[in-house]
Amino acid sequence: MNGMASIKEEISNYIKKKYEADPEYLWKRYPDYAVYRHDDNRKWFVIIMDVDADRLGLHGTERVDIIDVKVDDMMLRDILLKQKGYLPGYHMNKGSWITILLDGSVPYDDICNMIDTSFMNTASKKKKDKFRPVKEWIIPANPKYYDIEHAFDNTDEIDWKQGAGIIKGDTVFMYVGSSVSAVLYKCKVTEIDIPYEYEDKNLKITALMKIKLQKRYAPDEFTFDKMKKEFGIYAVRGPRGIPNSLSEALK
Repeated sequence: MNGMASIKEEISNYIKKKYEADPEYLWKRYPDYAVYRHDDNRKWFVIIMDVDADRLGLHGTERVDIIDVKVDDMMLRDILLKQKGYLPGYHMNKGSWITILLDGSVPYDDICNMIDTSFMNTASKKKKDKFRPVKEWIIPANPKYYDIEHAFDNTDEIDWKQGAGIIKGDTVFMYVGSSVSAVLYKCKVTEIDIPYEYEDKNLKITALMKIKLQKRYAPDEFTFDKMKKEFGIYAVRGPRGIPNSLSEALK
């Protein structure tokens, strides 16, 4: 990257690619001020501006490119404000926003990390779930309603009922109920939010996810009795996280 304009362009491209957000130009008086906000709760998570240096407490009166981001962690905020290139939030709540100079004093990767932080600090719960780090789940499968024991006989990828909170990239361990009562498969979630409507007296489905087989387990390897005695898993009625000890054992 060469120069401030290039940094601004790289940042705009980063936001567009990762968060599918376009800039909004809200003020006629400041036509270059670019606001980025969430499409659901409409909260701002980034504003890119150019202001006079002396308005930031800097020497000179030349125009300076800056980006404002929201930082809820006060300890992190205090640490950042002691570093070169970070200032209290200009034109925003100085208790929760910071300004980053786009003059090369803060590395591009660090700026992107702060954009990610700001995005999560202002996101709705639904969006936080979508962009959170991947995690591992145990999900139940009832052989009374679906022949899960033979689901992967002819393919390594199937559609499955999407569990609440599960996102693309998560790992799901499929626990097959009675009479198997054991974890049989490790799968990676490759797609979510596939429209699907189904309901009967036992089951309601509003969306599907695609899961890709990664590993098989013998029926006597991770039985319900073993998970209860060794890992504290006493029920698998819906998608649930797993303790680190079980995660390591399943690897």
